[in-house]
Amino acid sequence: MATQINPCSSSSTTFPPSSLNQETFSSAKFFNFSTKSSPSRWVFKIHSRINPKNQFELKSSNGYPLNAISLQDGAAEKPLAKELVLPEQAESNLSVTVVGASGDLAKKKIFPALFALFYEDCLPQNFTIFGYARTKMTDEELREMISRTLTCRIDKRENCGDKMEKFLERCFYHSGQYNSEEHFAELDSKMKQKEGGKVSNRLFYLSIPPDIFVDVVRCASGKASSKNGWTRVIVEKPFGRDAESSGELTRSLKQYLAEDQIFRIDHYLGKELVENLSVLRFSNLVFEPLWSRNYIRNVQFIFSEDFGTEGRGGYFDNYGIIRDIMQNHLLQILALFAMETPVSLDAEDIRNEKVKVLRSMRRLRLEDVVIGQYKRNSKDGKTHLGYTEDPTVPNDSLTPTFAAAALFIDNARWDGVPFLMKAGKALNTRRAEIRVQFRHVPGNLYKRNFGTDLDKATNELVLRVQPDEAIYLKINNKIPGLGMRLDRSDLNLLYSARYSKEIPDAYERLLLDAIEGERRLFIRSDELDAAWSIFTPLLKELEAKKIAPELYPYGSRGPVGAHYLAANYNVRWGDLTGDD
Repeated sequence: MATQINPCSSSSTTFPPSSLNQETFSSAKFFNFSTKSSPSRWVFKIHSRINPKNQFELKSSNGYPLNAISLQDGAAEKPLAKELVLPEQAESNLSVTVVGASGDLAKKKIFPALFALFYEDCLPQNFTIFGYARTKMTDEELREMISRTLTCRIDKRENCGDKMEKFLERCFYHSGQYNSEEHFAELDSKMKQKEGGKVSNRLFYLSIPPDIFVDVVRCASGKASSKNGWTRVIVEKPFGRDAESSGELTRSLKQYLAEDQIFRIDHYLGKELVENLSVLRFSNLVFEPLWSRNYIRNVQFIFSEDFGTEGRGGYFDNYGIIRDIMQNHLLQILALFAMETPVSLDAEDIRNEKVKVLRSMRRLRLEDVVIGQYKRNSKDGKTHLGYTEDPTVPNDSLTPTFAAAALFIDNARWDGVPFLMKAGKALNTRRAEIRVQFRHVPGNLYKRNFGTDLDKATNELVLRVQPDEAIYLKINNKIPGLGMRLDRSDLNLLYSARYSKEIPDAYERLLLDAIEGERRLFIRSDELDAAWSIFTPLLKELEAKKIAPELYPYGSRGPVGAHYLAANYNVRWGDLTGDD
């Protein structure tokens, strides 16, 4: 018996010594299906048409078989869910509908990610891609639009052109209003025509503003949901503006969808280094015993962009940097970093632990936060406009483009440890990283060699999420020679040097997980509620008191107040030491 690693799943597949061919995947049969048990339980087995001995079970990273149909994708009372009877040897078809297909996100991220999955043979044999938007467009015009953003970036195989052509042949377009059941019924007819009577599995990706989520879900659930397979919906952030609006959005969506059908996507959870965070911690004995208040002095989550809104301030001004970056991307990474060891790698076990962390966190107060807004500055012979000089931004806007915050987790593992967040636009560099600063060595024999700056003797673990993905550990080291001179050096894992294959885009991983029904990297509703409860009181106070942000020059390191905030907790921002 041999074990083969499936490049399109984080699990392995066990094969008997005899060979397998493509027809092995063609038929499926349920041998146990009970609606009395938990709706997330089912058993699925794949049989070979060719030889009964050529059997295998292909499982996704949550331990469940791939491409199986489950009642967890809809409770019995939900409009999208019906008891499913899969005939023996029935073939299935995957239909992916990108709602908002003419938008930038669809063009730049979603369609290229779907092509990359097809290029790597990660999509089912029978699949169809549909674009849906209000823009009038033909199938050929959609294909022409998509083709401009498709690249064979993973490697340079000779069949790239052929693959691209075959992918585009599977892409179709339907123009319609987002609140029109009639237009979604027309889309359903097109889907059925392409599905050809096969078991229908349908994935809708809502690449649209949140104020029309509910209209689309209502129309899709009533007129374009699968009648004999699963239906899932991927929802893009923002998930509301505060706890109240987020809760209202969730309740509205659940009128038409079961919780297990809603995939709230945060693309940062699909980043390679974020995925590797739990591997680094839970599979290396050298780190897990140190992962607590006993050895860690502080943890920093840093996100910076070296550009401003630059004509795209309409959306940003309604949300600001706290809602756009901190409440979702950085807080999700914090929860993964700080959670206890889950019972298993099952999605619910991991998300349960994340919720525990979020519920243990203190609500943010004004004194725990510094906000800023970039202003006009000339740098490298070029003048950059300030935020309020952007024509899409009101002149008197108080929306922060920078924020720094100190958060605390009131539990036994992290009591008293400051978790510092910093996020901003128009800063001096582009980066996203996690920095773990360890405590000083008690009674350090070599402290005289560091002078009065003991921070230079502090060990630091850095996970650089972007750009140039890397993991490095700062250690103290003796410089070769007759004297006793110490140096701070890095033990460095640079991904580009260690791994020759290019890292897949986060959207590829998350789309594949949604297709497979793997929810580990998607946000559950109670997780979202807990996250908003931390930030909502602060956001309301900032807006009610009209707190003016501290101005900082475009291309600088941000407001001076951020340094004072860190100093309040005896912390120095790790990205400002100049030794990276």
